[in-house]
Amino acid sequence: MSRSLALFGIGLVFGGGIGFLVAAGNGITLDGHDHSDPQAHGGSTHDDTHGAMNLTGAHASHDATISLPDAVDVPRFDVAIAPDPVSGWNLHLLVQNFRFAPEHASSPHIPGEGHAHVYVNGTKIARLYGPWLHIADLPAGDNEVTVTLTANDHSQLAVGDKPLRKTMRVSVKP
Repeated sequence: MSRSLALFGIGLVFGGGIGFLVAAGNGITLDGHDHSDPQAHGGSTHDDTHGAMNLTGAHASHDATISLPDAVDVPRFDVAIAPDPVSGWNLHLLVQNFRFAPEHASSPHIPGEGHAHVYVNGTKIARLYGPWLHIADLPAGDNEVTVTLTANDHSQLAVGDKPLRKTMRVSVKP
């Protein structure tokens, strides 16, 4: 039995390696894409693409806002950002009355849960499903790192008319 598992493991390693070599040899890469880049969606923006597919509800718009009444149990958060000892920056969210819910991403809003969006100098760099994020690099000079709490359906959360958003300024020496 243990020999079978060992052979299975070896097969997985070699099979995966050969698959990556064949893919790389054919010009296939594992690059992601930028949702804000119209060329990444055939010349349309991310929201235009979803609109063209006639999506409604759960993922129809990143621009919608869910206004929460100012109450004791409304989500609150703080953000800390510090240089990583090796490279980049470590961002830490300290949340109250909020649960990161990756299992419900792009689903209808459930009060008290969702995820965060992280922006650097106005450009979205990540969707955050937990309290920590490593930012590999920030440009030299003054930078604004903004974090917003969002509902599962990507709507911006707000208390009254004030969005749940924090902005930190980070100066990086050239």
